[in-house]
Amino acid sequence: MKRFAEKVVVVTGASRGIGQAICAAFAREGAKVAGVARGDLVETETKVKNAGGEWLGIQADLSASTQAAAAELVGQVLERAGRIDALVNNAGIIRRAPAAEYSEADWNEVLRTNLSAPFFLSQSAAKWWLAAGREKSAAEARLKIVNIASLLSFQGGILVPAYTASKHGLAGVTKALANEWARERINVNAIAPGYIATENTRALREDARRNQAILDRIPENRWGAPEDIAGGCLFLASADSDYLNGAIINIDGGWLGR
Repeated sequence: MKRFAEKVVVVTGASRGIGQAICAAFAREGAKVAGVARGDLVETETKVKNAGGEWLGIQADLSASTQAAAAELVGQVLERAGRIDALVNNAGIIRRAPAAEYSEADWNEVLRTNLSAPFFLSQSAAKWWLAAGREKSAAEARLKIVNIASLLSFQGGILVPAYTASKHGLAGVTKALANEWARERINVNAIAPGYIATENTRALREDARRNQAILDRIPENRWGAPEDIAGGCLFLASADSDYLNGAIINIDGGWLGR
């Protein structure tokens, strides 16, 4: 049997890049994938179905995330799929500008998308689990929450103060929630991707000097692919990680070890 047969996995930021790769990976393992994004989800739906998974698409703009909006989104998944076995908080945005010129609007949008949305979605999923999901599940069943952090959960970066703040915050939230919920059979962990070839990093890859400087620092000597992150998500959402709580796993080609 495939690892995620009969399981429901929610993935935010599912329309492209890392989120799309994560959706396809869970689909190959038999999951029903609930993909969340504000953009077009047609391509991701096709990849999920071609991989053999079931699909449930939800349009939502997480840059306007509130506690009520998160509860509504989780409610939609529960109404249509009946349960949630794993939540992957992947959606994220980045706004680049010198710190002295950074706008309030950009600061607030990045923090809402990258930090508030993962917290409120995790909170809503946990409320369901504690109130009903755990009781209706098998004795060994768990709710798995996987946050997509960043190398900038540990480093400062350049020209991205809001992104850095949000990813430092997400690492802290991961640990805080694990401390409260581990005894409730909820595992909360995170992955810190290295430099991955996505739309968010296009500006870096198109800057010849910056691109080469990054490659020179990565022992693997290549940019990561979205698929490199998906395998870690499968591990953290599976029974193989049942005793892992509050961890932040670096998938970075060796960047932080350099």
